[in-house]
Amino acid sequence: MKTAPATHPRPVTPADTATAIRTEGLRKVYRRGQDGLVALECLDLTVSQGEFFGLLGTNGAGKSTTIGMLTTLVTPTAGNAWVAGHEVSADPVGVKSRIGVVSQANTLDRALTVLDNLAFRGRYFGMSAPAARRRALELLEQLALADKASAKTHQLSGGQARRVMIGRALMHLPEVLFLDEPTAGVDPQAREDLWQIIGSLHEGGQTVVLTTHYLDEAEALCQRLAVIDHGRLRPRGQRIRTGDPVRAAARLSGGADGSQRRVS
Repeated sequence: MKTAPATHPRPVTPADTATAIRTEGLRKVYRRGQDGLVALECLDLTVSQGEFFGLLGTNGAGKSTTIGMLTTLVTPTAGNAWVAGHEVSADPVGVKSRIGVVSQANTLDRALTVLDNLAFRGRYFGMSAPAARRRALELLEQLALADKASAKTHQLSGGQARRVMIGRALMHLPEVLFLDEPTAGVDPQAREDLWQIIGSLHEGGQTVVLTTHYLDEAEALCQRLAVIDHGRLRPRGQRIRTGDPVRAAARLSGGADGSQRRVS
């Protein structure tokens, strides 16, 4: 596997003191049976403006549930969350207007061209047709997809489709970009390309929240990490542990030496 992208995560500076995301006691219980399934328990975290923040954990740890609540797609059972200055439960419209979301699933419209997928998103957020087209073309150029503008989305590779989804999420200049497992299921070269693109977005000042179960990806891109395990944040510095450390290392970092790696 190739090394991390050339764009290196920039350190948090005093200028990055404004808060982009804050949660207090965020909890989610899915009612299955008498007791229910606790997907997330008492989540307290803060993300600064301009920060690249990572949520690291194995599949089913609670990462996607967290993203779902922060993006208004999942209703919290308890607790509060604020994104870009708007309370998630009280002002979901305000939150949606200030965030971009790239989900795990391919949600592109297969009936539309690549260009139209982006332009329609711009129109949804109130851009004029000419402005939306200009913005879409600029993003496709930035994402090295200008030659795919007229292609239908089902003609794209997995990595190309992910780049289009990132472009669509950026159409309305969101304050916070959420990336939920953006490199899952793509080949190693496409994964490296996505690293380069995501890293360059942050270099431009974009606040990014990334979920991943790849430890090398989190370390390469993120300034700060939170580890979620069985719906709870792990204490800072706690080692990643599972019943089978060799399989855990292979799953989290692409290796198979069984070594434990410390995150903060």
